[in-house]
Parts: sequence; structure tokens; C-alpha cells
Amino acid sequence: MSETGTKGEAGETDDIYDTEREKDTDIVVSDLTKYYGDVKGNEDVSFEVYGGEIFGFLGPNGAGKSTTIRLMLGFLKPDSGDVSLLGHDALNEDELVEIKRNVGYVPGEFSFHEGLTGDAVLDYFETMRGGERREELTSTFSPPLGREIGEYSTGNKQKLALVQAFMHDPDLVVMDEPTRGLDPLMQRKVYDFLLDERDNGTTVFFSSHILSEVEKIADRVGVIRDGEIAGVEDIDEVISMSGKVLEIETAEKVETSEFEMEGVEKVETVEPVEGGAGRVSMVATGNYDALLKSIAEHTVIDLSVRETTLEDLFMHYYA
Repeated sequence: MSETGTKGEAGETDDIYDTEREKDTDIVVSDLTKYYGDVKGNEDVSFEVYGGEIFGFLGPNGAGKSTTIRLMLGFLKPDSGDVSLLGHDALNEDELVEIKRNVGYVPGEFSFHEGLTGDAVLDYFETMRGGERREELTSTFSPPLGREIGEYSTGNKQKLALVQAFMHDPDLVVMDEPTRGLDPLMQRKVYDFLLDERDNGTTVFFSSHILSEVEKIADRVGVIRDGEIAGVEDIDEVISMSGKVLEIETAEKVETSEFEMEGVEKVETVEPVEGGAGRVSMVATGNYDALLKSIAEHTVIDLSVRETTLEDLFMHYYA
């Protein structure tokens, strides 16, 4: 880890994009490609994750998120490309063994033997990687350790998966849909926990198809579509694409420049409906008073307002 946000000290995270921080990359994926016969899993996927950041890997179901994670962690062999984790070659079997001693993993599907208790599962992982934080984390997430896995709900399986991923105090944690099956209160607890881990220097990579989840905790976001990287953005850029989508129809012609102001993004002319003279759409993330004043200068025939959706963000990249 670099000096900013090292393990065990709550460092500031605003500097994760400065020159020194960007040199500390815990994940480097280069031109990663995987086909299942003629079906594309990934193609030329490339991105970097800096030390001590939370990186959200965003895409709809079937976009290639889980395939990328399995390739990164050595569960699948790529057709081509390279992966480096914590400065080591993750495609080299000997180095991968060492890497996994310092990596935590929350799988998308938790599939331990249903006859084992939660305690037995954690005992198994502790013998392999250690468990210095086991007591702390079981208290935080409270999985029913004495019960057999076959009796667990999806949420309880997820709690147990979180404990096993973090209990050996890894420097890097990779998570596939980490809040699947959790109730809203536990989701909030997980978000707070991950932010604390980030502040203490842990690097977190997590996949999700939930935009609001990524907005809450990620520093940067990679968007994957059809097995290819569509873009990597700072979270502020992603948030600027969210907000409220307004579509305004007016009796007179409207220039998009009238609405180009702070807090208003993606102002576009829309083909007017029959009888309408002007129609524009935009995404408003703030400055509502000034925006309403600009709208009031026109004779408004129709006005619709809705929240942005994950689909809006995907359409931005798919276009």
C-alpha cells in the first residue's frame, strides 16, 4: 500500500487521484478476452484500480461482470490478456497462490456444502488464510453461525460471505453483487463498513447492476457492456448523469442554450409532437430555481419529470 490511506490508519481519501496515488495500482487488467466457443464472455477488457479506492464495476445482468471477476481470480483461463493483482501476475499459478493469501472474495453465488454450519465454514477459511478479525466481523454482520448452511436465507449467506472475505484482513477484496439478498438496514451497514475499510487503506472492487449502490460508495466506476469496457469515470461524472430527467414542450421555439447552466446536463432538442413548437430534454442535478425561471419564460404545453435510471446511464455508454 502507498503512504496515503495505509492499513491501520484512517487517512484522507481525497488524494487517491494525485500523481503518487495513481502509481499504486492494486488491479491492472489488460486486453482480457474470453470466448465460450462462439459466445463472447469478454473482449479486450482493460482497466486499473488504484490502491485504497472503491471501484464499482457496473453493468446489466449478462454484461460480463462475473466473467471478468472469475478471470481476475484465476477461476477461468483467458484466451488472451494479462491480470496483475497487488503487483503480482495473477495468471501465474504460483504467484496466484500467494496473491490469494491477501485477497478476499465475495462470490455472486455462495455455494458451500449445505450440511456445514457457518462456524465450520469460517474454521475452514481460518486454517488457510487466518482469521484475526473473525470475532469483530461476526459481531458486525451477525450470521447465524450455529445453523447449517442449508437453513440459511440468501441474506444470511451473504453475511457469512462478507465475514469470510474480510476476516483475514486482506489488502484487496473483490465482491460480486455484495448486497444481494440483504435488507435495507443491512445494506446501509455494509456501505458504511466498506467506506471505513477504504479509509483504512483496503482496496475494494465490486460489481453491481444497482446505480444507487455505486453512487453511495464508489470512488470510480467502470461500465461494461456486451463483454467490453464502455468507459471508466470518476463517481462525480456518474452522478452528473443522474438526477432528474425533464422533458419540456413549449408553444414557441426553444434554444438549448437557454438551459445550459450549472446543475443542468445533457440538454438536447427533442422532435416536437404535432402542434408543438419546441421540445427539449435535460438532466437536472441542482440549480432548480434558476432552471424553473428559464422554463417560466416560455408558454409550457407539457412538462414531465422523472428520476434517472440505470438504463439512462447504460444508454449514454451504449450510444
